[in-house]
Amino acid sequence: MKTILYATDYSENSVSALRLAYSLAKKFSAKLIVMHIFDMPLTLASTVTVSYLKKEKKLYVENRNKLKKFFDHHLDAVEMYIDLNFVAYESTSVSSCILEKAIEFNADLICVGAKGASVLKELLLGSTAKTLLKKSPCALLVVPTGGEKKEINKMIYATDFEQADIFAIKKLAKIAHQFDAQIRVVHITTRNEYDGEGQMEWFKETLKQKVDYAKMEFDLVFSEKVFDDLLWYLENTKADLLAMLERKESTFYNKYFQSDMVKKMVENSTVPLLSFNVGAL
Repeated sequence: MKTILYATDYSENSVSALRLAYSLAKKFSAKLIVMHIFDMPLTLASTVTVSYLKKEKKLYVENRNKLKKFFDHHLDAVEMYIDLNFVAYESTSVSSCILEKAIEFNADLICVGAKGASVLKELLLGSTAKTLLKKSPCALLVVPTGGEKKEINKMIYATDFEQADIFAIKKLAKIAHQFDAQIRVVHITTRNEYDGEGQMEWFKETLKQKVDYAKMEFDLVFSEKVFDDLLWYLENTKADLLAMLERKESTFYNKYFQSDMVKKMVENSTVPLLSFNVGAL
């Protein structure tokens, strides 16, 4: 991991994401880009004049300075050798700007808070979430308030036994290696699913051939309340992070994170969510 892009709206709800992004940047000796996206006030959005351009430039400078103050205020001590960039951009679409800059900066990870004071407060509840999850060119880390971890000891990967899961777990293993963390691969399903045990054994053997990571375990959980027992599993295993693969079809994402499910996850879980986009693997 070489570049981490963290986006904030300056809200208290984005502080946990900042701290986790910073911890990851230190762990990987990665560049950390701290970004804020602002919308030009309607009073300024008129014809392009010299006065307008001066006001626009002033907003960029003010937001960049505000970013630095926000960063310094919420981190106790900052290592001088960390490669830090503070950037501010004007856009009417937060998600589009995040995606555009992630590509421009060749980011390996986008890190955002689960809730915010403005547009980002709908991150996991509306169109912004769906846009980032479905179109992100790299891994996406969504951090709930209080969800920052200086050390990540246990990572949970929820699988649906797809080939693409193997590529995602391979990427997850590289992150886990830096923390010497355990990966627990879990499949939560109903009793009606065909041959759950057989599919798990096939997936386990296939994965071990493709991913060389010793600290990996596998769990098969039968449940009629999949979402509730996913939350139970995260709490019971003392998980520090939940990872998933965002798919185009109606598998994991539709199974666990449909509308009201997403809201429940945001309200009930304090575990950071790491999403790998199948199109970016």
